[in-house]
Amino acid sequence: MDFEDTAEEAAFRLEARTWLKAHAREKEPGEVSTLRGFYDSDDLFVEQGRAWQRTLYEGGWAGIQWPVAYGGRGGTSMQQLIFRQEEARFDVPSGLFAVGIGMAGPTIIAHGTDAQRTRYLPAMLRGDDVWCQLFSEPGAGSDLASLTTRADADGDQWVVNGQKVWSSGAHHAQYGILLARTNWDAPKHKGITFFLVDMATPGIEVRPLRQMTGGSSFNEVFLSDVRIPAENVVGAVNEGWRVTMTTLGHERSMSGGGSPFAQLVRLVRHQGALGDPVLRDLLVQCYVRGRLLEFLGYRAQTRLSRGEEPGPESSVMKLAFSQLNTLMARVAIDAQGPTGMLVGEGTPDHGTWQQQFLSAPSFRIAAGTDEVQRNVLGERVLGLPAEPRVDKDAPFRSR
Repeated sequence: MDFEDTAEEAAFRLEARTWLKAHAREKEPGEVSTLRGFYDSDDLFVEQGRAWQRTLYEGGWAGIQWPVAYGGRGGTSMQQLIFRQEEARFDVPSGLFAVGIGMAGPTIIAHGTDAQRTRYLPAMLRGDDVWCQLFSEPGAGSDLASLTTRADADGDQWVVNGQKVWSSGAHHAQYGILLARTNWDAPKHKGITFFLVDMATPGIEVRPLRQMTGGSSFNEVFLSDVRIPAENVVGAVNEGWRVTMTTLGHERSMSGGGSPFAQLVRLVRHQGALGDPVLRDLLVQCYVRGRLLEFLGYRAQTRLSRGEEPGPESSVMKLAFSQLNTLMARVAIDAQGPTGMLVGEGTPDHGTWQQQFLSAPSFRIAAGTDEVQRNVLGERVLGLPAEPRVDKDAPFRSR
């Protein structure tokens, strides 16, 4: 495992940091961002996110590892990771383009047609188009392959009917990545097709879901006789599960970020709670888990530096990330005492920790539940017997 940058990587890091200092405000050690996060996903969040993405694009820092032909920088995965590490030091909005640039874009690059890449990728990088993910359904979450949204061929179009849920940012999105069943006689993983859909298409209804955070970043989406051009299929018809694995791999890698431990310690100290032995023990646990997550990041970074793609470690990182963020939110709330029950600008760190505490259940679900990640680790890392899947090879219609 490599812990230090190569000479070329160090030069790139310095270039990125210099540019960021000229275009954004660097946060103080332990400072929590004053910008709105994905908890609210309101109009201000969209406005801030679009403006920053446009700044990145005009500065040549959008889509660092994407081909130059599609508006990217033509760099490496390692350079993309380095820029993300440096960007985290600055008070800039993030999250708005996570689905588009972080998930849909890499999937289109890997599996899309030249026409799809030319049409969609530059607009993503410019900040013109926000994307959403239309995967989960009321009856298909952890077992995503059991989805029942259907797409029926009609000439050079597909007619889609069904319902999606937990679609982050769908109420602000111009486009979505959609999974629908196109062959009901094939086993459940074999009859799914991956589509790109214009969210302004007639028949699409987006209903924001009010969450216990007070925000409405999640949505349920209803599709009634929605017509999608055949040219919007990504990959082959009925082979969308393979395309989906690319999308989910990138989503899990995004979920495994660093931990804001310095911000947590600053909060506990400010609340005068560092002398509490229980909180101190929990802080140690947060530190240890944060360092483990950091080392997992180094492992992924080493693979990227060698030109390799991350393997099952993305599931390890995602699982560690969700557990750590849940624990840190609990410590932050406990340290605040009665204030921990309040929300709003009058609370420490603008109520960020309260929002994180209330959002903790979503950390354990997004990009695959903790249980799914443990299955991945057991089967692909430890070599344990696979979970029984009695319906894996049966026609989906007979389930």
